[in-house]
Parts: sequence; structure tokens; C-alpha cells
Amino acid sequence: MFNLKPDIPFINYFRLFNIISLILILISLGSIFYKGLNFGVDFKGGTLIELRVENKEIRISEVREAFLKMNLGDVNVKKFGKEGDYLIKFEKTKSNDENFIENIKDKLFKNMGGNFNFRRVENVGPKVSAELLRAGLIAIVLSLTAMLIYIWIRFEWQFSLGAIIALVHDVIITIGFFSILQFEINLSIIAAVLTIVGYSMNDTVVIFDRVRENLKKYTSKKIEEISNLSINETLSRTIITSLTTLLALLSIFFFGGTILHGFSFAMILGVIFGTYSSIFIANPILIKLKVNQKSVLKED
Repeated sequence: MFNLKPDIPFINYFRLFNIISLILILISLGSIFYKGLNFGVDFKGGTLIELRVENKEIRISEVREAFLKMNLGDVNVKKFGKEGDYLIKFEKTKSNDENFIENIKDKLFKNMGGNFNFRRVENVGPKVSAELLRAGLIAIVLSLTAMLIYIWIRFEWQFSLGAIIALVHDVIITIGFFSILQFEINLSIIAAVLTIVGYSMNDTVVIFDRVRENLKKYTSKKIEEISNLSINETLSRTIITSLTTLLALLSIFFFGGTILHGFSFAMILGVIFGTYSSIFIANPILIKLKVNQKSVLKED
């Protein structure tokens, strides 16, 4: 066994990475406000159909054309899973028409023949979708607030502010990537964002714990030295945890099927930026706020 004690001068790179983070946040916010988010059926309302076509000679353009002929509003068709599997989303919902799906099947039969089956059908009305979106946003805000209170109680207010800024940084950039790439935002993405909040907070708390310990241990050192020392002392734990988590998420992304791509992609971004922000966002804030030995809570 060997004991690896890195001595990387992280404080020398704080300014550079803070500028990079600011640029990423501005790009993310610009994309969110001007390009918007690609809300899925969960939040926008409409109908989702998972279709399997047995005739492999039928192309995606023919499937799209068949659904466009039905006057269902905005129609989105993409390949899904195995060859011959398609995911179709359109604006029109079942409403009060009990034969809505059966009518679609009849029209599809006329246009494409009978070599298909509906593996999944989901209908979300506009009222339900609006409530789901509101509930998702409330869940994110409440989770951030809960984390703020937790850190404030456990540490001093400077630590709390640093942690919450790091969390907001992670959430904005993750959602920004989804806006730029126009990946679908659905309930699973909200679940991923909430998980990111917990993961990033855990990483930050580990470093903050070591900062507090070292502030009490090295009474003559300044916060810059303490911060750099604490990051290096927890670096091996941070890298091992992040890499093992990323290995699992990459496996889900590449082998878990299309339906898990969005969730796993959000989680991958969250792990990367959560680890990054714990080092280059949360700690520089402690330095800016001039945390010292007097500002740390004394142990009983």
C-alpha cells in the first residue's frame, strides 16, 4: 500500500476557472432564454406512442408522413431502441374521444399496413402538464433551500453561501446543456437534477469538513493555504468516488437504451460539474469572504 499525498496549487487556478464558469453560466442562461427548453410530453402536454414496425423496409420518413396526414398538430418521430422501433410525440391528446387511439391505428393500417403494434401510449393534458412542471420547479427550489439550511446549521453562513452557489452553478449549467443540445426535459430529468443536488452537496461537505478541521488545527495559516491543503487531502476520495460513479453512469448511457439517455446524460454532467464546483466554486467563495479561525464554530 502507498499513501498518495498530492500537493497541487489549486488556488493558482481559482480565478481562471471562475471565469470559465461565468462564461458557461452566461451561455447556459442565454440558451435557456433565447433557445428555450425542449419540454417533453410530461410538461408540454400531448400524446406519446412507442411504435414497433415489423416491416423493416418501412423508413422513418414514411412513419412521419403517415402521422402528419392525421392532423395531430406538431409531430415528432425518432428511432427508439431496436431497428423498427419509433417514438412518436404529437400535440393532440385523447381528450373526450374514447376511440382516439383506435382511430390512429386504423389510419396507420391504411397508410402502412398491419405490420405494427403500439407498445406504449401516454396521454398528458395541458392542465396536468402545467401542474407537473410547477411541481418539478418547486421540488428543485425546495431542495436547494433545504441544503442551504442544512449547511447553515452545520457550518457558518460563509460555508452555506459557498455551497448553495456551487449547487446553483451545477443546476444552471446542466439545464443549459439540455437547452443547447435540445435534449428532452421530462420528469426523469427533474429526478436527475435533484440527485445532482445531493451528489454535489455531499462532495462539497467533505471538503468543507476538512477545511473546518484544518482551520482549528493550523491556527497560523491563512484560508488560502487551508483551502488548498484541504482539497489536496480529500482529492483521492473525490476522484475515486467520481470515477466509479461515472463508470456506472456511462454504462447506463451506452447500454441502458434510449429511454435512459436523458437521465444518464444529466447525471454525468452533474457528477462532472458537481466535483468541479466543489473545488473551484465553493472554496474560492470561502476565500473571498475571508473565513478564518474565529468564524468557525467551536466543538463542544
